[in-house]
Amino acid sequence: MNDPYLIKPDPENGLTTTKIKGIDAQGNAIELFTVNERPLSVFLNNREIVTLMTVGDYPELLGLGYLVNQHMINDDDIIEMIEYDAEIETVVVRTERTTDYEEKLKRKILTSGCGQGTVFGDIMDNLDDVLLPQNTRLKTSDITALLAIIKATPSLYQKAGSIHACVLCKKDTPLIYMEDVGRHNALDKIAGYMYQHNMAGDDYVIYTTGRMTSEMVIKTVSMGIPILISRSGATQWALELAQKAGLSLISRAKGKRFIALCGTERIIFDD
Repeated sequence: MNDPYLIKPDPENGLTTTKIKGIDAQGNAIELFTVNERPLSVFLNNREIVTLMTVGDYPELLGLGYLVNQHMINDDDIIEMIEYDAEIETVVVRTERTTDYEEKLKRKILTSGCGQGTVFGDIMDNLDDVLLPQNTRLKTSDITALLAIIKATPSLYQKAGSIHACVLCKKDTPLIYMEDVGRHNALDKIAGYMYQHNMAGDDYVIYTTGRMTSEMVIKTVSMGIPILISRSGATQWALELAQKAGLSLISRAKGKRFIALCGTERIIFDD
């Protein structure tokens, strides 16, 4: 079988993990790996927007995707340059349009996301303007196939744990597999890739290893993706927002099992 991935984890790149020492329950000295965690400051033109805690890979996609999902970059914006400086751990996204988000920055909200998620208070104002496609369908056999491929893919989680993943999928094919200390960061990296490649979200599905919170729902809807699948569960507010936006939520997805919480009309039960 050909490798379906456009991007997938590279556990051996040496940039995202560090070897450490410990003592096991029998008192034996052992060596193991832990994932790295470092700050990344995101600038839009000349203004600092946020500092994210991240594993450190794909900083340009993370910075761009974060700004896209916060509606600070529009579909018609022209990106002049994305600059990443590893020494000062900063990414700067420069647009042709002059930007000034002074008022928006005052409405910052810390979320429940791992690695401390951050959204801005008016991000939910845009949910009413999003119309997710209603004709997207996903077979239960597709879900089973997706989960098997993703589980078999070498990952930072398998090497070191302490990390979450998000995967952009199309039917039974995973395409972009991102990991980070926060699932929201992994999703933003996917958003950055989709923006750079002018990919509409209509026919795609997001799979995440983490719980489905309000932030994950909002970002998935903002990306125009109609189906969100999680290995974990969903919060009450996430479910309410998904129902309002017409997003399909599928929780507790493992092997051939899952629980569809809303938007079940998109699921074809063939398996």
